Amino acid sequence: MNLNPIVLSIPIFFILIGIELVVERFTHKDLYRLPDAIANLSCGITSQLSGLFLKIFAIGIYQVLFEHFAFFTLTPNWLYWLVLFLLVDLAYYWAHRMSHEINLFWGGHVVHHQSEEYNLSVALRQSSLQVVWTFAFSLPIALLGFDTVHFALISALNTLYQFWIHTETIGKMGWFEYVFNTPSHHRVHHGRNPKYIDKNHAGSLIIWDRMFGTFQAEEEKPIYGITKPINSWNPVFANVSHYVEMAHDLKRIPTAWDKVRYLFKKPGWLPESLGGQRAVPEVDRATYRKYDTPAPALLNYYVVFQYVLCLAGTALFLFNAGKFSLGQQAFIAALVSLVVVNAGVLFENRAWAKYAEWFRIVAYPALLASLCFLNGWSPWLYVVGGAYCFISVTWFYGIQKKYAQVSLV
Repeated sequence: MNLNPIVLSIPIFFILIGIELVVERFTHKDLYRLPDAIANLSCGITSQLSGLFLKIFAIGIYQVLFEHFAFFTLTPNWLYWLVLFLLVDLAYYWAHRMSHEINLFWGGHVVHHQSEEYNLSVALRQSSLQVVWTFAFSLPIALLGFDTVHFALISALNTLYQFWIHTETIGKMGWFEYVFNTPSHHRVHHGRNPKYIDKNHAGSLIIWDRMFGTFQAEEEKPIYGITKPINSWNPVFANVSHYVEMAHDLKRIPTAWDKVRYLFKKPGWLPESLGGQRAVPEVDRATYRKYDTPAPALLNYYVVFQYVLCLAGTALFLFNAGKFSLGQQAFIAALVSLVVVNAGVLFENRAWAKYAEWFRIVAYPALLASLCFLNGWSPWLYVVGGAYCFISVTWFYGIQKKYAQVSLV
């Protein structure tokens, strides 16, 4: 059983998202769009899957430093836990701030900011690569003698705290705003308005932003997203899109030194010969339009059906990931990734999406049948696989036949 607090909290996340959807219905606010919410969840899924491999690397280095190089031997008590909480939150602030101010690091964090909505599903929109650039900010905590398990627990709780602040349903919170990070503060952080860019990097405590000059109160309603919208629901592309843009920029930069500077300067930087730092564009509220891919209801229902099954299977896998070998984990992660990619590109009406989906809805039941045969699993799984294949084939064929004249899937 996976005892990661974030994985254990998955049911709570979806209960709270359900409550927010009810609030949306009764307040008549447009808080959610289906493709966006699914893209957010898909990025969360790919982040958890990659975390099975990358977080072992990060925690492993922390453990080596704690075990062999710690300066102090500390005894856990109330002061120990308080100091650990403050150090974890401070390390998070600087890791988060540098993820906005260093181009290379921004590529590992930009995923979280790509949504043009602001709701609880955005909290789950996490990068698969951010840990590569940010784990080192916490390593001094190991040298101070704070146990690896304790560090991992407080870090997870710090992450969990930030879930509830991704909402527009909670306004300003009075005195609480002076010390803690809140929905109002974090809405600013997700705004693409020039005055809101690179502000409010806090995890749990807003005091760090107030101390280090990055605080901005919420004034006008933010416009959410990044300055150059990704315009895609594909979670894999979401994770690599910034690096694709960086590769194009690097080809344009003539000198090796400027190429190195480009990696560590702020996002948008170019050498003076190419125009210098690109300014954050103002957003014209009158003409601004969110990325949208209208789809027929039949396709929406089909994607939701496939996605609910994927969520259930992924949660089951994450809860029991320790029972699988590294190779098995990688194989299952690849199977899940194909589902979430297909869910996004079906909304985008990509030419190759229908072929990828036909392959998946036939290959997955066939794979299940093969595993049942080789491992002597319950014969009922043959029935489950057959029923899934029949429903999916019939439904997807019906969508293609009904909407072929308008080029939908």
